[in-house]
Amino acid sequence: MASRQELSDFLAGVERRAFKQAQYAVRDSDAALDIVQDAMMKLSEKYSDRPAAELPLLFTRILQNATYDFFRRQKVRSTWVTLFSALSPGHEDDNTDPLETLEAMPGSQAAESAQDQVERSQVVAIIEEEVARLPTRQREAFLMRYWEDMDVAETAAVMGCSQGSVKTHCSRATHALARALKARGIQL
Repeated sequence: MASRQELSDFLAGVERRAFKQAQYAVRDSDAALDIVQDAMMKLSEKYSDRPAAELPLLFTRILQNATYDFFRRQKVRSTWVTLFSALSPGHEDDNTDPLETLEAMPGSQAAESAQDQVERSQVVAIIEEEVARLPTRQREAFLMRYWEDMDVAETAAVMGCSQGSVKTHCSRATHALARALKARGIQL
């Protein structure tokens, strides 16, 4: 059984990655924050009695299901929203990234010049755009394997597919990313 501290540490360590993963999937910061919050609440409420070693897989699966639930709700809502959208003016949402408002750890970027920081942020933005353009299954496999650092078996269990499929999705994703980044002048 995971202690309160272990659960709290796990959630603190996974929140940024989970937010980015949800944001890639839904392409909406506010919805991504809601999805991550719902996933964290569900993990805390229903699975806090599980061992700490099981938390990463459980949370990834809960986050994935919460994202799917979001799309199901959107499909139902979109029917009604499209009918009434002409009756009310649209509002532009604030497109700020909550991660940009967080302060960096002391010494993490202090040695970089402003030019280096700008160049790095531009490269990161391009990489994020290209990851977001990947097909859903390739993106999921890529993020779980290389971002969440899950092994092939864990990724296959979460995605509900074979290990061979995970390897195929990851290979296709890395090749597609390499081609897209090379086409945009980025050599990694």
